Amino acid sequence: MRVKSLFVFLLGGFLTSASAALPDYTGPQPASSTSKAVAVFAGGCFWGVDAVFKHVKGVNSVVSGYAGGSAETALYPIVSTGATGHAESVQVTYDPTQVSYPELLKIFFQVAHDPTQLNRQGPDRGTQYRSAIFYTNDQQKEIAQRYIEQLNQAKVFGKPIVTQVNPLDKFYPAESYHQNYLAQHPYEPYIVYNDMPKLEALKKELPARYH
Repeated sequence: MRVKSLFVFLLGGFLTSASAALPDYTGPQPASSTSKAVAVFAGGCFWGVDAVFKHVKGVNSVVSGYAGGSAETALYPIVSTGATGHAESVQVTYDPTQVSYPELLKIFFQVAHDPTQLNRQGPDRGTQYRSAIFYTNDQQKEIAQRYIEQLNQAKVFGKPIVTQVNPLDKFYPAESYHQNYLAQHPYEPYIVYNDMPKLEALKKELPARYH
């Protein structure tokens, strides 16, 4: 269940664990002959992750939803039990000629969430808030695994990355009231404390990618 207590906000809000700026991905670059591709990321509550990717140049659309479980349990009240296998996720549709998959991964790791927190993110607890990358093809899988290994070797985080790299079976869009949540509720305390700093970090740390 998403925490609404201001006391918990102050104890467990979003703070990046990176000790230095993240390096760019140095492995083989993805080959793409299309102007449309899809990536799926899970990084805790989807409200903030959704907002981050909506402000990335080259991203065409972002949908909040669920991945990792079945169609029957892809409902917020059920996912919130933490017993469905689902993770709150975002489906990012982007133009690879404007932003690459490795660049999206860097944004995911650097500003969208803390990849060292196991089955939690900030004040939220449970496997539905786990860090995960749901790859749609073998190329995404290889790039994600290589980049995680690169970041761990560079020791840019104080602890090992716990992000799962799993195949995407199916993505299930969340209920309409979850879509574009930050833009519709910019003054909600949870948003102000946990998610607005992510947008500020994107703008400050990766200005060339912000719009």
